[in-house]
Amino acid sequence: MSNLKEIRSRISSVSSTMKITSAIKMVSAAKLKKAQDRIQNMRPFSSALKASIQNLLPNINNSDIKLTSSFTSNNKSLIIAISSNRGLCGGFNANVFKKINEKINKQNTDVLCVGKKSAEQFKRNGYNILKVETDLLDKPSSQSSIEISQNIIDEFLQGKWAEVIIVYNKFKNAATQIISSETLLPIPIDINEIQEKKSKKDYIFEPDKTQIINSLIPQQIHTQFFEAILNSIAAEHGAR
Repeated sequence: MSNLKEIRSRISSVSSTMKITSAIKMVSAAKLKKAQDRIQNMRPFSSALKASIQNLLPNINNSDIKLTSSFTSNNKSLIIAISSNRGLCGGFNANVFKKINEKINKQNTDVLCVGKKSAEQFKRNGYNILKVETDLLDKPSSQSSIEISQNIIDEFLQGKWAEVIIVYNKFKNAATQIISSETLLPIPIDINEIQEKKSKKDYIFEPDKTQIINSLIPQQIHTQFFEAILNSIAAEHGAR
């Protein structure tokens, strides 16, 4: 049985932990509103970009569109795992690892870790980690995000991976985070949906439709990646 001194020490330790967690909670509560606003401000642009691409797809031959198919015969995948740099946020980071671990073969997979916590988990479990990005979570900027996603596009075009999948916590509200897995590359195209939207009307485009959509699709990838980063940041503050 513990003596009185040990009990007092334990009470003091718990009290100190409560002060720390209370402070962290207050900081996240203050940052959550700003994170939510960034997501809300980005959604109109993201939706309009996707709508523009969907309006062009029915009138273009799929073979003329870049990034809609893989450029390699191997089955290697790149997983982008977005977690956090800090702990004390419940199952936020563990859920990302669990989602990835249950659906892939780690022997044929490269991992790009956005966040220290995912890097720690994947390293312990023997995954091949290509790179660890941490600054993007502390100081999210569209320019930094574009540099990362453009590098991924370039290596995909070189045939390094057959597919690129992004896994992150999607922000729903302060109490709910939805673990989400999305295909970043190749761009998924729903043939049935395209046929339904195919119109007899056509328009004159300058430059031509193929050039336009091949310039819009990389923009969609940049936007999708940065939107996932912002969602994860907001979800992290909500979880904490």
